[in-house]
Formats: sequence, structure tokens, C-alpha cells
Amino acid sequence: MEAVVIYESMFGNTAEIARAVAEGLSEQVAVRTVEVSATAPADDVLGADLIVVGGPTHAFGMSRLASREEAAGRRPGSPTVERGIREWLDALADDASGRFGATFDTRVKSVKHLPGSAARAADRVVRRRGLSPADSPHSFYVEGMEGPLCPGEVERAREWGRELGRTALLARQSLS
Repeated sequence: MEAVVIYESMFGNTAEIARAVAEGLSEQVAVRTVEVSATAPADDVLGADLIVVGGPTHAFGMSRLASREEAAGRRPGSPTVERGIREWLDALADDASGRFGATFDTRVKSVKHLPGSAARAADRVVRRRGLSPADSPHSFYVEGMEGPLCPGEVERAREWGRELGRTALLARQSLS
């Protein structure tokens, strides 16, 4: 079984979570980690049985070009990322049947009880694209808009990756 972790990260926090999820997954399955703007959706998922998508929560959902521009403006000299997970998912083929999907996001801890998250929004798109859910959307927390990650979040992401790998393997076996 193969997995791919596709992620979007503005300040490095989501990238760190993506690497930890991939590390946990690697104990069960072969895994690749791909930054969302690095390649096209068809290339990213080629051969993957499990597609994990993660990004930062911007304005209670997935980022948009305007919110990425605003985030880049927080750090002078930071480039604006043209494509985030929203655009990547929009370009993903509609028929991903036979594959599993999972989503995660990073969110500011102080507003974790407010509605909306990038993971839940991405999960709705993943399901519309035909991916079978491997788990419910997960959120990982940062201290402020730019981070850092809250204590324990990297290990929590690694453990979620382990669980996700076990769940996906069991689900794949039950389909065989």
C-alpha cells in the first residue's frame, strides 16, 4: 500500500505536521510527502492508495489566494503561494474510487472552538471526489497566527499517522 501526504504551509507549521504524519504512516505503508505547489494533482497521487491532504485554516476554511497574500505580507520578502490545497483539490479528478482519503489542518489554539476548519472543508471535497474516508478530519494547534506549534502536537500528528496507516491497511484488506 502506498500513501501520499499533500500539504500547504505558509510558516512551516503545517509542513512540520505533514512530515510527522508521514513518519507515522511510514511504519505501516510506503509514503511520499509533497508540498502542494510542487506538482500537479495527477502526478501527486499516481499510485497512491491513501491520499492525506493538509493545510492551514484561513478564515474558517481552506486558504484562498487573498488569504495567502495576506499571510505572506506578515513576513516581508515571503513569496505568495499561487496554489493551495483548495486549488489542488479543485483540479483532482472526480473519480478516485478505490482510494482512501484523510484531511488535517493547523489552527490557532485560541480560536479552536470557533466553527470552520480547513480539514473539514477539504474533507467534503475529498468525499465528493470519490475517496473513501480513512478517518475524520483532524486539527493540530499553533500558539499564534505564525506559530509555533503547541507542545505535543508533532507527536500527536505522528501517532495519528500510525493510526491512519493501520486503519487504511485494514480497510484495504477488507476490500480484497
